Amino acid sequence: MKLTNLNDLFLHELKDIYHAEKQITKALPAMIKAASSEQLKTAFQDHLEMTERQIDRLERVFELLGQKVSGEKCMAMEGIIKECESMMKEKADADVMDAALIGCAQRVEHYEIAAYGTVCTYAKQLGLNDALDLLHTTLEEEKQTDMLLTSLAESTINVRAR
Repeated sequence: MKLTNLNDLFLHELKDIYHAEKQITKALPAMIKAASSEQLKTAFQDHLEMTERQIDRLERVFELLGQKVSGEKCMAMEGIIKECESMMKEKADADVMDAALIGCAQRVEHYEIAAYGTVCTYAKQLGLNDALDLLHTTLEEEKQTDMLLTSLAESTINVRAR
């Protein structure tokens, strides 16, 4: 895809995020299984369901743009997920593994926050207000998930891992 203007870049980034979200839906079940904390398992399960809704929102954005729904390989998310898979193979105490899983999940969230923040800016610049509303909803969800993970880490998970 040739990037000749902001609209082209916007579409490119949407495809990247779409692929990233699809990768996340495949990775989360393993993270749920690896977690020992019921609170963490629930947070991951809730986020899996949220991610599926976020994918639906992205598909609506593609429709609003009159574009075919498609993804473009997100190498950044692939790397973050591979790092997480590697971590899950480590021999670790259950509480320490939970702390590590939160770290992995927050890397995912921080990537998504950056990506959705970027496409929100592009949508605003392009005057795509309906797309902006959908994307901004997801951006806020990603921020809330990050705050939840921080809260779990600080209140119980990291304390037990210590």
